[in-house]
Amino acid sequence: MQGHKRSDLEAEHHPEAIRRRLQGGNAGQSLPDAILGGIDGCVTTFAVVSGAFGAGFSATVALVLGFANLLADGFSMAISNYEAIKAQREHVDGVRRDEHHHIDVIPEGEREEIRQIFIAKGFAGETLERVVETICSDRELWVETMLREEHGLQTEGLSPLRSGLVTFAAFLVVGAVPLLPYAVPGLTVNVQFLSSLALAGLMFFLIGMGKSLVYHQPMLTSGVRTLLMGGAAAGLAFLTGHLAQALFGVGV
Repeated sequence: MQGHKRSDLEAEHHPEAIRRRLQGGNAGQSLPDAILGGIDGCVTTFAVVSGAFGAGFSATVALVLGFANLLADGFSMAISNYEAIKAQREHVDGVRRDEHHHIDVIPEGEREEIRQIFIAKGFAGETLERVVETICSDRELWVETMLREEHGLQTEGLSPLRSGLVTFAAFLVVGAVPLLPYAVPGLTVNVQFLSSLALAGLMFFLIGMGKSLVYHQPMLTSGVRTLLMGGAAAGLAFLTGHLAQALFGVGV
């Protein structure tokens, strides 16, 4: 097993494989957006279903409320993610302009910042000076290094439109799954709810396993954790609906 892992790592770290991987960029940049949208979509729609069931609403009402929330909340979340990434990119662009201005006005001060950054990384002597000279001889590299090292900013992969669309699509696709039993005619309310519960649980678990690919967590642990969090949100919605039905006698 260990030998197989080593051979895989050796293949991944062959110079040609490294070159292709770096030129191809980060293929997983959209995965966090998809996971975020999927989790929130499933929680949102199943919480509505749970609340409707707890309140004694009919399947039709649960389906209408579920799809209405699916579209409205999905759009709202996509816009929020779009604006957040857009604001982040605008901040990066503003800091980039500032660094270009600083290089124009006080180049030696900016050069010293590069020097101090790499001193902190353990560089010294002639090697340090070669690194500083190499970076500062390329203005764009100089600025990008300052953005990452001084300001801790991500400078690549910031696409507001892509993030918004991926979030919205994942929200709709995953969020629609708990509503499917309510679109099947002939099922009793209890069967519809239990089927929705099973599908939502499966989605939470699969999303959690997918999340482990981003955050490098154990797949089973991540799946169970997401399942428990989603179940807690749905349980809270069910209790709220049941309490509303008991207090106000709502129900259709």
